[in-house]
Amino acid sequence: MTRELKRTQELFQQAKQHIPFGVNSNFRYWSDDTTLVVTRGEGPYIWDADGNRYIDYRLGFGPIILGHAYPAVIDRVSREIRNGTIFAWTTPLEIELAERIVRLTGVEKVRLTNTGTEATMHALRIARAYTDRDAFIKFEGQYHGMHDYVLFSTASTPRGVLGARKSPINVQTSSGIPEDIQQYVYNVPYNDFRMLEKTVRESWTELAAIIVEPIMGNAGAVMPKPGWLELIRELCDKYEIVLIFDEVKTGFRIARGGAQEYFGVKADLVTYAKALGNGFPVAAIGGTEEIMSVVRPGQVALGGTYSGNVVATAAANATLDTLEKEPVLETIMANGRKLMDGIDEILTRAGIPHVISGVPSMFAVLLGLEHQPEDFRDYQDSDAYLYQQLVFQLIDRGVMPDIDDREPWFLSYSHDERIIDETLDAFESAVNALVKGEVTYHAPIA
Repeated sequence: MTRELKRTQELFQQAKQHIPFGVNSNFRYWSDDTTLVVTRGEGPYIWDADGNRYIDYRLGFGPIILGHAYPAVIDRVSREIRNGTIFAWTTPLEIELAERIVRLTGVEKVRLTNTGTEATMHALRIARAYTDRDAFIKFEGQYHGMHDYVLFSTASTPRGVLGARKSPINVQTSSGIPEDIQQYVYNVPYNDFRMLEKTVRESWTELAAIIVEPIMGNAGAVMPKPGWLELIRELCDKYEIVLIFDEVKTGFRIARGGAQEYFGVKADLVTYAKALGNGFPVAAIGGTEEIMSVVRPGQVALGGTYSGNVVATAAANATLDTLEKEPVLETIMANGRKLMDGIDEILTRAGIPHVISGVPSMFAVLLGLEHQPEDFRDYQDSDAYLYQQLVFQLIDRGVMPDIDDREPWFLSYSHDERIIDETLDAFESAVNALVKGEVTYHAPIA
């Protein structure tokens, strides 16, 4: 199957003349031949510049919880922005949104910002101010945004440079980060109870926070083992460390109250973004009254010209209103379970070893594995190249997951049963073509 991509490739070459690699986020670049230019989206679909339509399972890396250009969200934003977009004062929309987040998640105080990166950056500052300590623990393979402190041993790190499990190496993910920053970052393998307890016991006097994605949203949707999040909570209580849940991906997606509700573990600070605004740029930091009380003029700097702007807050209020009033997550979970089970059945019939990790609203298909991965090191045993070839076959058939098996399949409210059936038909066709060798193989994409 061949897609016409003439106009798409012309536009991409034009983009490269003025934008590094033709993209405004490195994660959007696949290769010069396979990076798309998308012109519109509606419901579960996106269209490229040549008019090719795809069922979208990337969903902007997770924000689209309702569907592209969802009418209730677009209508609310369109109505509110007629009165202006930013005022340098609090608006009723901000108050409404803070109340909604408190009601849904159980946090006590909320500050709004624009991106997940800003939210995790500010959450770490709040934790440091509250504890008067500087260091923090993160977990190998977890990604907490683009600020310097968290760009160590992320999902982009090759396994061969992580060091031994008992003495992990902090691997800097990017040039341009001051070398001395790594002294404040402790990386521990995810789900490793013994290593976590040892690290906390030896370093607690320096630790302001433990920041954790409850589900590994950028490394194969690895799930927490029973008792793992509870142990982190227990250690934070014992040593007066701030527990930060990075719910940029899980927030408002795996439950209305996010991972705190889904797993029954409360954090001290929680960061939200993505599904909060159904594709509009909005994020939030929520937390306990006591810890959030350090955020005040002259104590902890936390601001942003566009924080709480009308566009973002209108979108977020419309999104959360829909989540509260309609069976959004129940529908996504049911259809996601059908998709997971169908993919599992197709791969099993084809004799391809695999596991499916995660939850129905965000899950990963990991080829070549026979057991659920427990951490980033386990995940890296998956056959990423075979998965890429499978996804290219799916894309040719009009189904668009990410080619990177670290990135989950995301579902929206608009992915109905008919869409799931169409996806499974395409998946079976793609797998059969791969098994029979009836494909043109692509060079590996890092």
